[in-house]
Amino acid sequence: MSRPELLRQRIDKIKQQIAALGDLRPGALSQQYNVCGSAGCQCKATPPVKHGPYYQISIKRHGKSTTQFVREQDLAEVQIQLDNYRRLRELVDEWITVSSEISRLRIHELRQAERVEKTKGKSRIVKENANRGSKIKRARPR
Repeated sequence: MSRPELLRQRIDKIKQQIAALGDLRPGALSQQYNVCGSAGCQCKATPPVKHGPYYQISIKRHGKSTTQFVREQDLAEVQIQLDNYRRLRELVDEWITVSSEISRLRIHELRQAERVEKTKGKSRIVKENANRGSKIKRARPR
């Protein structure tokens, strides 16, 4: 099997993997611990015992940053969505790499075909010129 065919098969597998991903969510998950405003709270003690953990997703899309709080009971599902999005990005990047390689090979094949055509054309012209020259020489014997 040729290299371009193998690369096209890889793209087909990438497409199948993308289709099977499920829900997507961009962003990065983090844990936050907070200090409240109550005067006698344990979060103001020495050492402080901060409130939390609170889970938060930081997202930057289309040049805008935002955060979303995530409930602890939703963490597992949100983590799957984040992993799916990260995997999507990896697959798309691989798809682009493989597609670029196919494009490079296609251009290389076109250039080779052009060289072969030029060579065929030149050899035909050289033969025609050689035949003409021999006819001319024969036409002028002295």
